[in-house]
Amino acid sequence: MTMRFGFVVPNNLGVTDFNALIELAQQAEELGFDSVWVNHHVLNIGYVLERIGDRPYQDPLITLAWIGARTTRIRLGTSVLVMPYLHPMTLAKQAATLDRFCGGRLTLGLGVGSLPEENAALGIPYPSRGRYSDEFLQVVRALWTGESVSFHGEFFNFENILASPTPMQKPHLPLIVAGNRPQALRRAARFGDGWHPMSLPPDSVRKRLPVIREEAEKAGRPAPETVQLRIDIGRITAESVADFAEAGVTDLVMSMQTEDVAQQRNALERFKADIMEPNA
Repeated sequence: MTMRFGFVVPNNLGVTDFNALIELAQQAEELGFDSVWVNHHVLNIGYVLERIGDRPYQDPLITLAWIGARTTRIRLGTSVLVMPYLHPMTLAKQAATLDRFCGGRLTLGLGVGSLPEENAALGIPYPSRGRYSDEFLQVVRALWTGESVSFHGEFFNFENILASPTPMQKPHLPLIVAGNRPQALRRAARFGDGWHPMSLPPDSVRKRLPVIREEAEKAGRPAPETVQLRIDIGRITAESVADFAEAGVTDLVMSMQTEDVAQQRNALERFKADIMEPNA
């Protein structure tokens, strides 16, 4: 299987030139990358504040809307939206609308988050974020059926709710669940269309995939086939691509921890020449 390559646009690193983010996505499309991704936090707090101070952390969905309007082919993804900071009914409408506008190119990467200070500032309980996220995934998927749906849970309780529009992609947008811990693996198996691990070597991917397959079997559903590994671009070599593919990774999603847009541009060019072309 041919590896797919993605690039994380640095909307999380305090880049003050908003247009530069769009231009990086356009460059990735021109170079033949398969996808571009954006990050999500609401507040400059905790480690986000330590990293960028008062510089901007651009909103993920608005950034993707601009990228979608300025590109034609490349897939658009979130790496990742923090579900406890969001409401599933609002996100279902936003994501479906964006998928329609961009021609069916959106993938939603979703996670539970790991910044207690941000939860506290937003008034969101940190210990229950996993249970909230389990229901969130079920509600979003149900709202995209185009039919009146009901749900009765701990956090959401409604009867005969209809949401419109529905996504262009059918039966719904791909929901890719992030996380490396056992709870996240179970969540990906039970509710996801894919798994979005972070910074794992091939052996760690190999150890976790059987857990996902076992949990999916228990839930009576097929195991997710998509494994989109987010990793620092400097950790990937032409040789390691094959190792990741053999371990079960379908997409390598590269990021860089620098706000220097010129360095990001140069890294994309080098990655194209050193990694993508030899693996074509």
